[in-house]
Amino acid sequence: MRTFARLIDLLAEAAGWAFFAIGGMLAWEVVMRYFFNAPTIWAEELSRLTQVWATWLAAAYLLKTRRLIAVGLVFAHLPPFGRRLVEAFNLLVIAAFSAIGLYYSLRILADTIALGRRTATMLDLPLWLLQAAVPVGLALLLLQCVVEWVRVLRGDETRIGFSHEAE
Repeated sequence: MRTFARLIDLLAEAAGWAFFAIGGMLAWEVVMRYFFNAPTIWAEELSRLTQVWATWLAAAYLLKTRRLIAVGLVFAHLPPFGRRLVEAFNLLVIAAFSAIGLYYSLRILADTIALGRRTATMLDLPLWLLQAAVPVGLALLLLQCVVEWVRVLRGDETRIGFSHEAE
C-alpha cells in the first residue's frame, strides 16, 4: 500500500506540474496570437490533452487526501461507528462508479483504436491519446477505493467529507 500511495503522490505532483505547463502553453499562444499575429497549431490542443490527463491522474490523490466535494454537516455529528459506516458506503459508491466507468471507457477506447479515430484538429492526433486518460484515472481511483476500504476495515481515522484544514 505504501508503494501505491507513493505512486499516487507522484502522479498528483505530475498533474500539478502539468497544470503549470498548461498555463505556459496558453500564455505562449496568447503572446504569439496577439503580439505577433502568428497563432500556433499546437498550444490549444496540447493544453486540452494535458488538462484531461492531469485531471484524471489527480483523481485518486483527491480521494486519498479527502479533497473530494462532500457535505460533512451530518457526518461530523455521527459516532465513530456511524462515521465508519458512512465512509464505507461512500467508498462503495465511488468504487461502483469507477468500475462501471472503467468498463465503458475501455470499450470506447478499444473502439477508437480499432477504428483509428483521430482528433478533428490541425495536429490530427490519435484520439486514443485523449481517451486513454479516463480508464487510467478510473483504474487508479478504483484501486485507491480498495486502499481506503482497507483503512476503514482496520479502523483507521475516518475523514470522508473533510479536508485536512477542516479536521
